[in-house]
Amino acid sequence: MSVPQRGITNPEELEVAPGRERENLEGWIPQLASDEEVRQALEKAFDYRGDVSITLKNGEKIEGYIFDRRSGRTLGDSLVRLYPKSGNQKLSISYADISALAFGKDTAAGKSWEAWMKKYREKKAAGEKNIGLHPEALE
Repeated sequence: MSVPQRGITNPEELEVAPGRERENLEGWIPQLASDEEVRQALEKAFDYRGDVSITLKNGEKIEGYIFDRRSGRTLGDSLVRLYPKSGNQKLSISYADISALAFGKDTAAGKSWEAWMKKYREKKAAGEKNIGLHPEALE
């Protein structure tokens, strides 16, 4: 007599929830006319999956990946932290020192779970073997 196994399902039949829609920010250069616009742009930069170019008020440009931000009462009390594209040290930049932002290439564009599953199903339907969970090269 066989015992029914509870909780075991066929992964091919599972419901797939749609991913979160992302705003396309690649190439965007936001207006930073007010304190609120600076804060909103840096919040989006924090969530961005690519590099951002920051122009400081002294004219210096820094390109890198924003990994943290700390919002204070004023722009002078707030800062953004990033890994610069050139160099290996983390930088902290005051919101008050930023004159412009430009969003670079979205390095994760087209690499969603749904895109991966579509490629997987196409390979499976074509009869390919040894197709599994393998990461794609970032570039």
